[in-house]
Amino acid sequence: MHETERHRVILAAAQTRPMVTVAELCEVTGSSEATIRRDIAALHLEGRLRRVRGGAEAINPPSEHALVGRTFSVNETINIAQKRAIARAAAEMCHDGETVIINGGTTTYQMVHYLTGKRLSVFTNSFAIAEFLIHHSRNSVVIPGGTIYREQNVILSPFGGVVASHFYAKRMFIGCQGVGPHGLMEADPMVVQSELALIGQAEELILLADSSKFSGRSSLILCGLDRIAAVISDSGIRDEDRQMLEAAGVRLIVADATVQADRATVA
Repeated sequence: MHETERHRVILAAAQTRPMVTVAELCEVTGSSEATIRRDIAALHLEGRLRRVRGGAEAINPPSEHALVGRTFSVNETINIAQKRAIARAAAEMCHDGETVIINGGTTTYQMVHYLTGKRLSVFTNSFAIAEFLIHHSRNSVVIPGGTIYREQNVILSPFGGVVASHFYAKRMFIGCQGVGPHGLMEADPMVVQSELALIGQAEELILLADSSKFSGRSSLILCGLDRIAAVISDSGIRDEDRQMLEAAGVRLIVADATVQADRATVA
């Protein structure tokens, strides 16, 4: 990751919590501890963040509550080529006249670029997805009521949603913090509560997860592998993860990010 991009990711991460640690920044950027410490020192000298023991903190931290996990602006810079290829493969599963649910996330967000020419009815809790489709497509867009969490670009409500309970979809496209033998994992209870309500409203659950998500772990299980109809990932997925999905009866679709046309192949 280039220095300018690292600095942008570090500054965005510092806005999500009281303090972001060096270890967390190493994971997010894929950089060494020495590199991150130099970046923090440079940003501190520029007055763009405050260096503290073990990490950094924002000069002006946000006052409102933020969800657990990395921000949308941080996540969208990670594995972007793979996410675009995965998103294109997902969009190819959508056909005119269908009703779909697209959950908030940086991989699912990439679907919008491939849905501009389609005529779908889309329910989404992503403010970013809704805004793009409203301005750049003729798809019908429905959003739930609730609070907009700016850092994650999602709309969530602790009380559930009347609209969501009456919206039935052919497919739901969803991302996750991690995926393993126990199923899909998320980091924030509010996200889990919101997504559980939506999962029951779709015939098929399609998981969009780049290969790094199979190494990710989190504290909350959203649903088991038996609820997932298909996983769309990239060619970096490990053999053991392929075998795990096969054993669970989950169809794997591999989207090759190195192919310019981003065509998907069924494994």
